[in-house]
Amino acid sequence: MEYKRLLEETGAILHGHFLLSSGLHSDSYVQCAKILKYPWYAEDLGYELSVKISKYNPDCVISPAIGGIIIGYEVARHLNVPFLFAERDDDGVMKFRREFDPSDFKNIAVVEDVITTGKSTSEIIDLVEKAGSRVICASSIVNRGSVNQIREIHVLSLVDLPLTHYTREECPLCQNGIPLVKPGTRKMKES
Repeated sequence: MEYKRLLEETGAILHGHFLLSSGLHSDSYVQCAKILKYPWYAEDLGYELSVKISKYNPDCVISPAIGGIIIGYEVARHLNVPFLFAERDDDGVMKFRREFDPSDFKNIAVVEDVITTGKSTSEIIDLVEKAGSRVICASSIVNRGSVNQIREIHVLSLVDLPLTHYTREECPLCQNGIPLVKPGTRKMKES
């Protein structure tokens, strides 16, 4: 399956001037919710990621909310393992709630929709390690930051889509007066 084409066809790749959750600016944004709203694509993407992840033999899948929930669930379903997610509190701190406890598992795969800098995955790794478990691999539908490893953990993706990004100071879109849009859900300060 040609996933980049599907992302374009479903409107998941947006073009404009965007504030990324990393605080960087970009002329493109990947909104995987636009492809994951179709259950048949979510199932296919989950299956393809589960095939890549299966060699690591995870006993649990964990995703950051909100973007990683659908794809993480689909991957866990195909691997036939439990699924947990972490979410941000009112202060923006990633936490496990809903009595989710990663200490019940030893080999965890982190699944995201999009990886740019790896910040959310790194936060999940911290939570998992604090609970006494370990992350054995990280994965995403789209790797838009050319990230091959996050803290020495291998990153697996279905689409490598290195998109241009800038700091606010070097952003040509800002310099040209193009309005900045923040499409994501994470509360953050602009870099």
